[in-house]
Amino acid sequence: MNASRRTFLHSLGVGAASFGTANAAVAKTLPASVPPKAAADDQVLFVGDDIAVVNTQYGRVRGFVLRGISQFLGIPYGANTAGKNRFMPPQKPEPWSDIRPALWWGNSAPQIMEKRYANPYASFVDHWNYDDVSEDCLKLNIWTPALDRQKRPQDRLPQDRLPQDRLPVVVWLHGGGFTNGNGIEQDGYHGENLARKGNLVFCSLNHRLGPLGYTDLKAAGGQDTGRFAASGNVGNLDMVAALEWVKNNIANFGGDPANVTIIGQSGGGAKVTTLLNMPSAKGLFHKAVALSGSSLAGVNKAYAEKLGQQVLTEAGLQPGEIDKLQQIPWRQYIDIANRAVDKLADEAKRMNIQRGGFSPVSDGTYLSDKPFFSDAADFSADIPLLICTTFHEWNPDRTEAELERISLDGVKEKLTPRFGAKTNEIVDAYASTFPKARPVELWALIVSNRKNAVAAADAKASQQKAPVYMAWFGWQPPLFDNRMRAFHCDDICFWFYNTDLMLTHTGGGKRPRALSEKMAGSFINFAKTGNPNGGGLPTWKPYTTQNGETMILDDTCALVNDPDREARKSLA
Repeated sequence: MNASRRTFLHSLGVGAASFGTANAAVAKTLPASVPPKAAADDQVLFVGDDIAVVNTQYGRVRGFVLRGISQFLGIPYGANTAGKNRFMPPQKPEPWSDIRPALWWGNSAPQIMEKRYANPYASFVDHWNYDDVSEDCLKLNIWTPALDRQKRPQDRLPQDRLPQDRLPVVVWLHGGGFTNGNGIEQDGYHGENLARKGNLVFCSLNHRLGPLGYTDLKAAGGQDTGRFAASGNVGNLDMVAALEWVKNNIANFGGDPANVTIIGQSGGGAKVTTLLNMPSAKGLFHKAVALSGSSLAGVNKAYAEKLGQQVLTEAGLQPGEIDKLQQIPWRQYIDIANRAVDKLADEAKRMNIQRGGFSPVSDGTYLSDKPFFSDAADFSADIPLLICTTFHEWNPDRTEAELERISLDGVKEKLTPRFGAKTNEIVDAYASTFPKARPVELWALIVSNRKNAVAAADAKASQQKAPVYMAWFGWQPPLFDNRMRAFHCDDICFWFYNTDLMLTHTGGGKRPRALSEKMAGSFINFAKTGNPNGGGLPTWKPYTTQNGETMILDDTCALVNDPDREARKSLA
């Protein structure tokens, strides 16, 4: 067993390092992720008539400058999706003649907001940020270091930069499955620190979600089937429209439209892999990162069409009456659509569909109906991909201290409803592979297994045209008595250099910041060149199916060969 593997295995049996109270000297030390000016008493926020004014193809926008980074919030990239535009591909926004204030976030896409903050632990940890919710949600946000606030708007022409002077562009796709979330729902999503550290342009966006973004109504349209042919994928077509907006406008903000990286986490990771398999996304991005989420196929077309027909039935309408469906208040429509999912639950099981509901549809037109990455001639073959998951995506005991003492037999009992007769084999395989891990940690490792992520890496690597890089994030915050572990979402703020901003995920301070320096540096290099090396992590070899090269991300980082391969075999 090599040294790096021993270090990795040992780390699984050791709790997160204690985090002592900062002494007075440390308290006075400026965090690396805060710009030097923030330590002084100089002005850090600038907003006014002649500050951060930029042209777009639809009109001028006015943002603001904070700590040297120009920010533009809530810029429309598409028209209101209500009424006649519901279920339709995104339409262009109406041009405007006055300078449009881009000072506040755009509306979140329609989603169920009731009881969103009901769980105080979840609300505290993820520190949810939700703004108004409406169908007028096709908005994006930009952070850029490329504008000079000292120049007058008429003298500030970043669009005239030579291509070699333009900055790499990162586009963030939020999580929440394809059902919930928005571009700024966590503080760790903010792009200011990464834009400064990487000298790049950072964008985030909102798009249609759930049944308003993915109800396939083609078969429910009566004789007017063609009109709603795209309805099962309009949420993803929103993302394509946002990327088209970036291609046409980002040079005005100092960005390079020929060097765009998309990155998403959880459902956002699945958005990344679906965009890699959408013909209309060709040429709109050049690198991709999928964190804690990926997919190798869209929703079954036959199921999606049956679900669309059931939605119409549930609404009390006849085939072809989709115009009436467009007029139902969006909150009422979501309830109707969710009742349709429940009515089709048995049908979904019969069709061997594990997760019914609304997400991109493999219709063969807007989204590939082949297994993703199966065609070496597809545009996605040339795009480098970085995949990362966390050790304990779904840790069971953050708020249940008694589970820390669970036995191995207790873990088997808990997992039997999910894995059935294979439970003993799976638990024993993980216990053998990770002998230092306690039962509760084995439980988290098993339910958070890397099976799907590795399958995505294998599929992408099989195209043999662009590298795949694989990572496994194991850093554990010293919060909730060290029971949080390396949980779902925890790595985002490390990639974006926001560990001192997303305090409820890290605790803040030098320990998480040290890892973030390396992770953000490596991500910045990947966004610039398609290769993460040189950012502070050990030499990172591309992933191969044979060796399973995986970068372990923790206080001590190491590249190891497929550290959980033997355990994963038990999941087959």
